[in-house]
Amino acid sequence: MASFADASSPESQSASLSLAMVAGEASGDLLSSLLLAGVQSRWPQVQAVGIGGPAMAAKGFEAWWPSERLAVHGYSAELVKRLWGILRIRKQLVQRLQQQRPQLFVGVDAPDFNLGVEERLRASGIKTVHFVCPSIWAWRAERVEKIRRAADHVLCIFPFEPELLARHGIAATYVGHPLASVIPLVPDKAAARARLGLPADGEVLAVLPGSRASEVSYIARPFFEAVALLCRQRPQLKVVVPAVPAQKARIAQMAQACGVQGRIVLLDGQSHTALEACDCTLIASGTATLEAALYKRPMVIAYHMHPISWRLMRGKQLQPWVGLPNILCGDFVVPELLQDAATPQALAAAVAQWLDAPAHDPQRIVQVEQRFHQLHLELRRDTAQLAADALEKVLAS
Repeated sequence: MASFADASSPESQSASLSLAMVAGEASGDLLSSLLLAGVQSRWPQVQAVGIGGPAMAAKGFEAWWPSERLAVHGYSAELVKRLWGILRIRKQLVQRLQQQRPQLFVGVDAPDFNLGVEERLRASGIKTVHFVCPSIWAWRAERVEKIRRAADHVLCIFPFEPELLARHGIAATYVGHPLASVIPLVPDKAAARARLGLPADGEVLAVLPGSRASEVSYIARPFFEAVALLCRQRPQLKVVVPAVPAQKARIAQMAQACGVQGRIVLLDGQSHTALEACDCTLIASGTATLEAALYKRPMVIAYHMHPISWRLMRGKQLQPWVGLPNILCGDFVVPELLQDAATPQALAAAVAQWLDAPAHDPQRIVQVEQRFHQLHLELRRDTAQLAADALEKVLAS
């Protein structure tokens, strides 16, 4: 591979770009791959290296470490056990980038990791961009000072964020949410069911217990216990469970322990197809809840974590909602069952209300679909083009 110094020579600057990126977890990998598409259309000879996942690799990204090495959850014992390994990766990454000196570093989400990298690189003269504004409007408002030190520019996926950052002297651009352009405005439930081999008629529930090991450990069992209750009440219910490869075996074990292994269809990924095919979803709080909203699907949002992590998070929370669809709509459009409230009985009852709604309260379904359709329109922008424009301005500044 050519060195970054060669790639940034004056003769090739118009077509080439030396870019370093870090994406944490599956959602960051997907966002990064969409960003890379825009970068490659603007700079055909882009060299992109750093930390990433399979979606980025498919775009030609060279991963020095895989994204999954950064995936941790909360403040609990898991973080303590893995902290030193993550800090070692960050130190080695910064040293390597300071030596190779890319023209630009883009940290994608993962603010606990990326803001520290950006601050060090920016101090050494490397331009830095943070993609996905940390949720300072939801919790940890003190993080805004870290953002100001770390990022030359922030690419925002929600429309209200640039104005908020501007109040703190942080340059930012609203680029829309990439998934709003990927997910169809009008989902095709019948086609999605056909792809999964599901009948066109009948109730389908999608269960998404998260992509991280710690999420699965805490929430999968109550999810599958709720599924067991629902299947006893609704023998014809079809249940699809998309699983990331790293968690598929663990999810299968938990389903078996709850006695529902014969009642679920365990998928290799395919979360978008599952959401498009379902009538409603039981889903762990996170990016996937926004994906469910973009598919206009009713949902029950749930979360459970280590008690210490829960107390710390609640102490920093600024809004009454946790799920992204509710935060963006400014209302409890869909129910949230968190921590001790996320019992199998409560989860099953909340899901049953959605499944019963077409017969008993059809207006409830119509209202949530209308709210999510409007949200989709607000988030739908040419993200790749807008992001590339913003990166070009940062490089020229």
